[in-house]
Amino acid sequence: MSTDAGIMLRRNVKHTLRSPVALFNAILMPIVLMLMFVYVFGDAFNVGAGVNYIDYATPGMLMMTLGYGVGATATAVNSDMTKGIINRFKVMDVSRGAVLTGHVVSTVVRTVLALAAVLGVAFLMGFSPQATAGQWLALTGVLVLATVAIGWLTIALGMAAKTVESAGFATVPLVMLPFFSSAIVPAEKMGPGVRQFAEYQPFTSIIESVRGYLAGTPSTGHTIAAVAWCVGLALVGHLWARSTFTRRA
Repeated sequence: MSTDAGIMLRRNVKHTLRSPVALFNAILMPIVLMLMFVYVFGDAFNVGAGVNYIDYATPGMLMMTLGYGVGATATAVNSDMTKGIINRFKVMDVSRGAVLTGHVVSTVVRTVLALAAVLGVAFLMGFSPQATAGQWLALTGVLVLATVAIGWLTIALGMAAKTVESAGFATVPLVMLPFFSSAIVPAEKMGPGVRQFAEYQPFTSIIESVRGYLAGTPSTGHTIAAVAWCVGLALVGHLWARSTFTRRA
């Protein structure tokens, strides 16, 4: 990472630490959702005989953490674009690419910390994974790759929005998609139409890949699909963000 990108990373981290809303959405909100789904609704869900709901729900909650944490990135990127910050960077001879790279890396750092917090609470609630050290490494790679992909897509959405308010709203689909996946209940338990959507949308592949690793029974098919979705989303987000940045900056 270049010196300029490092400066942008430190700037974005400071902004996050000064934003209670960003910290709440990124870390506390996923924990609140996990407490609610496991302790309030957990006994009402049939996720398979002998399966502890906290073991089933944790991979989905990790994916929800990704969705809830990116709203701050979209608004920060849009604020940079619409409030003249980019023009100041141009006068200061800061690399244009460093601005976007800094946002992506700060999103990954913030999300990884949030994922660690959610995982820690899951262990306190009785989460009992069967993954080996190698499987932990593999699922970490899948989650980081998913974070990079969602990060680039969020930056593109934030840059395409006209205002800061609409930039925050643009990430709502990323928050909602995990609810229409296998995050909370198995896709085969859902009604017609929703079930097919849940089975083939990208978040389900990522969740099932992580769930397989955590259970000690990784699925090659789900992992290949998850990696393919992540690479595709990252490529689309990167090209869209760079194109919008070049046109507007």
